[in-house]
Amino acid sequence: MSTGITRRAVLTGAVALPWLVACGSGTGRQTRLDLQHGTFSSRFWPGQAVRWRLARPVRRGPVAAAQPLVVALHCQGGDADWPFDGVGIARHVIPTGLAVATVDGGDFYWHARRSGIDTGRMVVDELLPLLGSMGLVTDRVGLVGWSMGGYGALLLASRLGPGRVAGVVAVSAALWQSPGDSWAGAFDDREDFVRNDVFAARRALTGIPVRLDCGLTTRSSRPTGHSPTDCPMPRSPSTPEATPRSIGRITQEPR
Repeated sequence: MSTGITRRAVLTGAVALPWLVACGSGTGRQTRLDLQHGTFSSRFWPGQAVRWRLARPVRRGPVAAAQPLVVALHCQGGDADWPFDGVGIARHVIPTGLAVATVDGGDFYWHARRSGIDTGRMVVDELLPLLGSMGLVTDRVGLVGWSMGGYGALLLASRLGPGRVAGVVAVSAALWQSPGDSWAGAFDDREDFVRNDVFAARRALTGIPVRLDCGLTTRSSRPTGHSPTDCPMPRSPSTPEATPRSIGRITQEPR
């Protein structure tokens, strides 16, 4: 059985798990959880010992193929521990057969900053190759993020495209349509906002299944006042999965 990521697997998993992109079923039976962690030095975050964490199912019997992977991006004020300790994402690994990886991202909003730090490139050019060396599928992955991480997941997906991203779940994503509406520190200046505007890049998400969980009382929803139908998702009859959806109510979400 292939471990490749399918659109149906992404959407089915997203409906069941609001914060987890299900990017495919593993081969064999999962019997226990393998938890790993470590650090690496990044040319995109100089001087920082960047921490990463990984939860993967341990298979019984011969392993013929690499495991499918979801990369989870934390919110502002979070770190590699937050998806594990804050929302308990590891408990979904064995039931779904997915590996889930997290990484420190600071409060840099997962894009290139004036300081020279670029945690988005760090994920793509350093974290993914590291995980690939551990037997994980990294040529096409699922992305999930919360608030700042939801913005980052959508931004990375828009740049990588459907060939490399099987699906995105953005939970209470920190999104703004105007530079003046964004939180202090989210962008260096107006030009930085324009270069990294997810709304402007929304057509690049065509062909990628996207799920948005839009809260009604989260801080990121207040500045814009936009409804879920305003969110940056392309609409195409050929890709109905890419239309925005509002599922449930999120009453609390850190930045």
